[in-house]
Amino acid sequence: MPESPFAQPETTVLAYRGYNYTNLGRSHEMLNHPDYGDFYRKRLQECGEICSQTLSRKIDLVRRVERRKETTLRNYSDAVGLIVAAEMAQVDIMQAMYQVDLQKFQMAMGYSLGELTALVVSGSLTLEDALSIPLNLAKDAAKLADDCTLAVIFCLRQELPAELVQKHCQKVNAEGDELIGISAILSPNSLIVVGEGDSVDRLKAKLSEEIESRIFVKKNEHKWPPLHTPLTWRKNISTRAALLMTKMQSGFTAPCPPVLSLVTGSCSYNEINLRETIGDWVDHPQNLWDAVYETLVQGTNTIIHLGPAPNIIPATYHRLADNVELQTRGSLHKRTLATFVNRPWLKALLPEKAALLRAPSINHFILEDWLLDEAGED
Repeated sequence: MPESPFAQPETTVLAYRGYNYTNLGRSHEMLNHPDYGDFYRKRLQECGEICSQTLSRKIDLVRRVERRKETTLRNYSDAVGLIVAAEMAQVDIMQAMYQVDLQKFQMAMGYSLGELTALVVSGSLTLEDALSIPLNLAKDAAKLADDCTLAVIFCLRQELPAELVQKHCQKVNAEGDELIGISAILSPNSLIVVGEGDSVDRLKAKLSEEIESRIFVKKNEHKWPPLHTPLTWRKNISTRAALLMTKMQSGFTAPCPPVLSLVTGSCSYNEINLRETIGDWVDHPQNLWDAVYETLVQGTNTIIHLGPAPNIIPATYHRLADNVELQTRGSLHKRTLATFVNRPWLKALLPEKAALLRAPSINHFILEDWLLDEAGED
């Protein structure tokens, strides 16, 4: 692994994290660091002020970080501001302390909320416009979570096509008042779904009738706003987002570096489609798998993960890398090998999608960890 994450920007992707049930990460350490603290304080104050003005109530993100007070679903809007502030502060540090030219990076991407941050850093959106979208919808999005279950649904022995899962989600929706939808496509054999009531169990039952291999469901114990699913239709969230964006003063410039959208799975943003794409962002699944594959096809060598304790994007790459190692060379430690089973779905993909073989060679940097480690060595 190269010593610096900034050594080869032309083959480096900036990856921004989204909402999680924990959102502080190492922000307290960064805020109190002699080199980084001012950057964090400035962005926490700025994002806190935008949150306060947008929601007409006081939101003090600096105090939250100083007290190490984690966010909950009840203060979902605070989490939005906190995540974006941490990401923007890390970008500021890259530019001011390491003389990084952001426009030289190969591209940027972001999971969920992270895509909006990517659009800010790439010059397409102002920070105020980017935050206004999730903030104005945060209260209703959080309310929808009360009766929702988030679950990873996967199959070890074969592919689990998103089209098939979508078909059965629609069948479950047609049975009664409860809704369910795909929130993210993690790989050809795993997806995240969010459903009301017992809809997740009914979806599993329907899929089990059609798929020969065993279907696994791992339910998350925490409550999640059902963004990127049709559940947002309950509160007309996608329509309201579209109306809000008609008043945005930014969004008329193509991002530089390009932003790899998880809505489309490609670098599709241009001068005119930003509002339409973000409108789809509200109620369409996150195509994480397509985005991961695109970085491999495009020759990405390094991914810098920004935000407080980023998780889902690095975890997806690492899981793919382990599976590729197992399938092609069997070079994992024996104890690790014992925890895996054969992946026929991956074996079938490898000849067709040879770029997957590059997954184990990608260098990953969790930026807040690297910055604190780098400072500790000085």
